[in-house]
Amino acid sequence: MSTVHPIIEDPQLGPLTRAETTLDDGDTVTHDWYAGSLGVGDHEVELMIDGSDPATIERLLPRARAVIAELDSIRRRATNAIITHFSDGEPTAGDLDEGAADLQLDAIETTTDETVLHFTDSCGEHFPDGYWPAVHIDTEGGVAEVTVES
Repeated sequence: MSTVHPIIEDPQLGPLTRAETTLDDGDTVTHDWYAGSLGVGDHEVELMIDGSDPATIERLLPRARAVIAELDSIRRRATNAIITHFSDGEPTAGDLDEGAADLQLDAIETTTDETVLHFTDSCGEHFPDGYWPAVHIDTEGGVAEVTVES
């Protein structure tokens, strides 16, 4: 039996629904986060907010809104951090500009402790296929960690 989860309508972030995945066998898995999407430039960015109940999501909405409001600046700090972290030496301004152009923001994940920006290497020159960089932003807005996920 399926449980109906309320949709959260946010004036800035749009509708957020409990995330679900339908498996190949037809079963549905309900995740412990709410999801939505935002138009950023010429593509959609997935928005994920950690929590299975609307009250938790409501508490995290101000942080998600703040990240979106400053997304251009935060995104550039994040791409600079990725290029710097994985460079053999000090990256040039050109290296940072190239990284900003090549790394496409795909998802923004907000939790009680941090916001994680997930990127795709759009040109395939920075990361092997099947791997993507992520930048963890602390609650103060600073880069806390750079990781690679697969």
